[in-house]
Amino acid sequence: MQIAILLYDKFTALDAIGPYQMLSPLPDAETVFVAERPGLVRDDTGALAFQADKGLDEVVRPDIVVVPGGPETAAQLENAAVLDWLRAVDAGSTWTTSVCTGSLILAAAGLLEGRRATSHWMFLEELRAYGAEPTGDRVVFDGKYVTAAGVSSGIDMGLTLVGRIAGDEYAQTVQLMTEYDPQPPYDAGSPAKAPAGLADKLRAAFG
Repeated sequence: MQIAILLYDKFTALDAIGPYQMLSPLPDAETVFVAERPGLVRDDTGALAFQADKGLDEVVRPDIVVVPGGPETAAQLENAAVLDWLRAVDAGSTWTTSVCTGSLILAAAGLLEGRRATSHWMFLEELRAYGAEPTGDRVVFDGKYVTAAGVSSGIDMGLTLVGRIAGDEYAQTVQLMTEYDPQPPYDAGSPAKAPAGLADKLRAAFG
């Protein structure tokens, strides 16, 4: 089973690493980080670089595709190399997935038209422009397409997908091994829970 995690300039690191940490223990899994060209790809802070071992032309039939998001996803929405690759590998994938604004990239490739999908809360409504039906759920399954909301939700997406593939007990084993037992010090992880005005400040900062 090959798991292909797409990298591109200024992706968000946890969007890629969260699913990687959950999915890579799957039986017979081979995880490959892929980009337009092999080599180092820097995240949205510029301080962290991931190694893409293969170029897009070298990964032609992955079983699982993971597309991370990032604050500057817009550049990928018109990147023909990435969009063409997604359309090609989606034809043979078992699962095509995204985290955060990665769903906008899937949508721009035409893969989410008429489907329910989620994204980061600040960009959720942008899915409509591509014919997708946005939902605020943390993880959304629609056929073989699995989309996760913002950043940390990629962990939930990966773990949920492990359960679908290998069963509940296996997923629980992965959860226990990674000690994924969220107990956040604050309860401000969604616009509905955050202090008044905080969501507006973030929207203004990214507007």
